[in-house]
Amino acid sequence: MERTLKLSLLTCCLLLANVNPAFSQNEADSLTKMEWFSNAKLGIFIHWGIYAVNGIDESWSFYNGYISHEDYLKQTEGFGAENYNPKEWAKLIKESGARYAVITSKHHDGFALWDTEYGNLNAVNNAKVGRDLLSPFVKAVRKEGLKLGMYYSLPDWSSELYTHFTNSEIRYKVEDDPERWAKFKTYYQSQLNELSKAYRPDLWWFDGDWEHSAEEWEAAKVRASLLADNPKTIINSRLKDHGDYGTPEQGVPLTKPKDTFWELCMTMNDSWGFQHNDHNYKTANQIIRIFIDCLKMGGNLLLDIGPRADGTIPEEQKQVLKELGRWTEKHQEAIYGSQAGISTDYYYGPTTLSADRKTLYLFVPHKPNGPLVVRGLKNKVNRIRVVGNGTKLSQQIHNKPYWSAKPGLLYIDVPESVLDEQVTVIALLLDSEIEMEER
Repeated sequence: MERTLKLSLLTCCLLLANVNPAFSQNEADSLTKMEWFSNAKLGIFIHWGIYAVNGIDESWSFYNGYISHEDYLKQTEGFGAENYNPKEWAKLIKESGARYAVITSKHHDGFALWDTEYGNLNAVNNAKVGRDLLSPFVKAVRKEGLKLGMYYSLPDWSSELYTHFTNSEIRYKVEDDPERWAKFKTYYQSQLNELSKAYRPDLWWFDGDWEHSAEEWEAAKVRASLLADNPKTIINSRLKDHGDYGTPEQGVPLTKPKDTFWELCMTMNDSWGFQHNDHNYKTANQIIRIFIDCLKMGGNLLLDIGPRADGTIPEEQKQVLKELGRWTEKHQEAIYGSQAGISTDYYYGPTTLSADRKTLYLFVPHKPNGPLVVRGLKNKVNRIRVVGNGTKLSQQIHNKPYWSAKPGLLYIDVPESVLDEQVTVIALLLDSEIEMEER
């Protein structure tokens, strides 16, 4: 399936180059480097920092005045990561069915998980833990064969060099103190250079770009620098639109985003980082169905976990990842490398298509009260089976008189005995690439 997707993307590039002279080689290369991301579908986001000590909002708690900045930073004294096991993290992430992981190297509070030479707030020199936390995670992720994503916050609300401090206090404006702003740019770009050269991330997940313009951030320069180190690296859209894919947050899109490539980032409960009092977890079923909502529109899901300050992952989060892994393992052919499916005008539910567009996957989130119905399908269906089960299902076609060119209605009975406890997937093997009746 991965090979088929690769061929389809390359074919697309060649066609665009021939049909549209304005389609440059750079654009073709950009599509090619997105292959793994388009195929991956599922990633795990990790928000981990000193905010897990008190179990409060990451960075925003002092920015919004819920706690003083001084008291916020006192959490460094309790951030010990005593039970941190990056190998177990990476294994659990892989078990979930995710193909990539994104970790917060530095949030808006400026606390860095690695041994940075820049600034004065990092895990090695300024916290109880006293060691580099990022490098062992990177090593474990690579060993599990996962792609590495690096979250990096452009702002640093703790740095005296940065413009903004809290929602009611700004240290200075760029136009009033350009020299100070230049020092901040050197600082943050030097940190990016460290991360880029030490870890060569497959993906950069920027955040916080709203406080300055692309020109002030020097977004084009930053992008060029990162690509010079690793031409195949992918950059999200939060570098003031100097990225490769869109990043809707929390809210599930009702319609496909305008971006060719996109990823929904979402929490398991109501918090990004660990919070002792937040037990409002989504069930595995709810998360799987949200994941399917992304798949049906050709997108990815980046699902967040928030480890405790001691480095352990809450049991509720582990259980969700394990059940997600069971479901993705069983239904992987309908997930990885799939394309957006057909409109719900044709089937009352989400769908995906195989990369060669010759297999249609129907997702069944409920126990059917009758046969499934597919409308407007012009293809002959050679076989219908239950994904991950192998059971072959029969079909009936009605409302297709011999004198009409209309496709008719395709009915599929799904016995209760084959239903998955979360969401069932039915595969329709077609005689050729899918062709639907025009609406």
